[in-house]
Order: sequence, then structure tokens, then C-alpha cells
Amino acid sequence: MPARRSRPEKHDEAKQLRRDPYEVLGVSRNSTDQEIKSAYRKMALKYHPDKNANDPEAADMFKEVTFSYNILSDSDKRRQYDSAGFEAVESENQDLELDLSSLGTVNTMFAALFSKLGVPIKTTVSATVLEEALNGVVSIHPLPLGQPLSRKVEKQCAHFYSVTITEEEAMNGFVCRVQSSDKSKFKLLYFDQEGNGGLSLALQEDSTKTGKVTSAGMYFLRFPVYRLDHTVNSIAAAKDPDAAFFKKLEGFQPCEITELKAGNHVFAVYGDNFFKSASYSIESLCAAPFAEEKEKLRDVEAQILAKRVEISKFETEYREVLAQFTEMTGRYAQEMQEIDELLKQRNEIHASYTIAPPMKRSTSKSRVKGPFRESKDGPLRDKKPSIRDRTKKKKWFNIHLKVDKRKPC
Repeated sequence: MPARRSRPEKHDEAKQLRRDPYEVLGVSRNSTDQEIKSAYRKMALKYHPDKNANDPEAADMFKEVTFSYNILSDSDKRRQYDSAGFEAVESENQDLELDLSSLGTVNTMFAALFSKLGVPIKTTVSATVLEEALNGVVSIHPLPLGQPLSRKVEKQCAHFYSVTITEEEAMNGFVCRVQSSDKSKFKLLYFDQEGNGGLSLALQEDSTKTGKVTSAGMYFLRFPVYRLDHTVNSIAAAKDPDAAFFKKLEGFQPCEITELKAGNHVFAVYGDNFFKSASYSIESLCAAPFAEEKEKLRDVEAQILAKRVEISKFETEYREVLAQFTEMTGRYAQEMQEIDELLKQRNEIHASYTIAPPMKRSTSKSRVKGPFRESKDGPLRDKKPSIRDRTKKKKWFNIHLKVDKRKPC
């Protein structure tokens, strides 16, 4: 009977069987981020569980494609992999993307529970929605500039909108924002238009809680606008409380598209709730009246980038000081315990210098509470004077003076 392999051996074998992420996605090592994303979208749609039910090979391929994209879509992980291979990539911290349409009822409930507990879960758009968009069979509604629309989208469904912008509006910049006063969970999507009339997903923004609403936005202002991915290093942050602070800006990454050209553009709102529909309001704006806000945004994001570098350096210093502090507090507790033990031994030795029998402790019966005074019969407690005794004492205002009223004073 063959020997059973241990878990580390199986883990090492799985590492050896991993294929090159570039090979999995069918791209070259000098491919752009957009080319990698396009290749991933096509392969993920091909091997999606919705289209390959009860096919374990397609399920494994879908996982491999997602794992490869998680490495190559992150600039830091891609650089680490290019320099040192899989060993430089922390596979256990890879973000997990879930397609809610392929989850069973029990798994969906667990995912909803984690979401309620504040653990961010990255979800993908349903393959049905992506395939219908790619085949050009979706209904697209016009979205005029500066005219918000309020609607409700069902879970794992999408509403598509077409926005037309002029050359001047494209030069001034364009913004598309969605918010939900019900704090519904949704995705804002942007699609590239294919030559055959179909639509391929190019950008997606998950809704986040901002005050009393959930919101998502895309800003095409002709300069790099950054977005904050809250799921980055969320697992590591849950294990280490300090990591929640130091990794907070890890997901601050530039958007792949900085500007739009004149013409028609297609956006969509996808219902990302687990059990219910999402109520939302969508609006598209020309950024021309917001020149001051554009400059403020550019300045604030530059400060955030500088702060991310500063915090990265500060983390190293903090970890070193924290290690020293932990060591010192441990020694403090140990020294205090040793001192207390020595003093206890000292007191015991002092008490041993005696030949007198040990003193017996008095019982509660022999104790007399309160002051006492001696009497003929023994000690008596002081008693307060009674009311009768108090009345016998004469006071100055009770003295009777005899006055002869007949004689003048």
C-alpha cells in the first residue's frame, strides 16, 4: 500500500504543476494591462461555471485563469513573479472573486454573512449578463447629460445606458456616478463597443459606503484618476490588526482609462446584492463646471500617493519598535514576578526568627465594636442620653425671672 502524502508534500506538488500565468492567459510578457484584462475576460467567459455545468475540467480551468489574472493584474505581484516566480507571490492572499449566479443557496448565505460582518468579498459579473452584452442582445437606454435617472435593478441583472458626448465635452472631462440611498450593493460597468455590435466589459467599480449612501463613480478627466480597492489584502488585515492600517492604501491604483473620445459610450448598473434588488440613481456630467474640483482631486490624490510611500517606510520602523516594546514589556513582567518572589522569601525568613508560639487570631465573638467605658460591673458601652435626661437639664432660655410689674424699671 503506497504511503500517504503529507499536506506540505501535496502543496509543493501543486506548486510544481502550476503553469505560467502568461501561458494560461495566452499573452506575452510585454503585454499591456488592457491586453491582459481583455484576454482574461474572454477566457473567464469561455470557462465560466454558468456555461459549463458539471464540467470539472472547465471549473479547474476557470480557477487557473482567475489565479493567473490575479497575479498579472497587480503591478507589484506581476513584478515579483517576473523576478522570482511563484515563490515571490503570496498565493494564500490572492483575492477571491465569486460569481453569485453560480453559488448555491448555502454558499450564498455564507457570503452574505461575511459581507455583513465587514469582510469585503470580490464578486464577478454574471456570465449571462456578459454573454448577452457580447452578443449585442441587451436593451440600452439613453442617459442625457445632467439628467439623473432613478431605477431598481434585480439581483445579478444589469441596466445598460448610452451616453453621447461631444469633442468639447470630451476635452473638458466626463464623469458618471451612481448612488443608492438604500445602501444597496451594485457595480458600475463600462463597456467597449466591438466591431460586430457587441459589448465587452472594460471597467468595473464596486459600490462602497460613503456616509448614508453607497456610491460608485468613473472619472475620465484626462489625467490619472485613482480608485481604491477595499478587498486588497483584506485577509491579511483580518489576521493582523496593524495591517488594516498599513495596507489601507495598497489598493489605491490608477484607473486604466483616463479619457473618453467623442461619440457614444455604454455604461451599466449591475445588481450585486445577494438576496434583493438594488435601488439606485445614475447621472452623467460634463466636468467643465467643476474646474476647481478637478484641481483639488489631482492635488489630494498626489498627497495620497506620497502618503502611501511614507507609510510603507514607517511600517518598517514601527515593526522594529513594536518588537522592542513587546520584548521590554515581557521582561518587565518577568522582573516584577522575580522581585515579588524574592520579597516573599525575605519576609518568610524574617518571620522565622522567633521562639514565641504563633499568635491566635481573635474570633468575632470577642470583638467589641465602638468605644466603651468602665463601670462597677465591667466595661459598658457609652449610651446616648435619653429624652427624659435631656429635659431635666436647664437651659439659659428657660430660667424664670421674677419681676415686679408694679415698679418701674
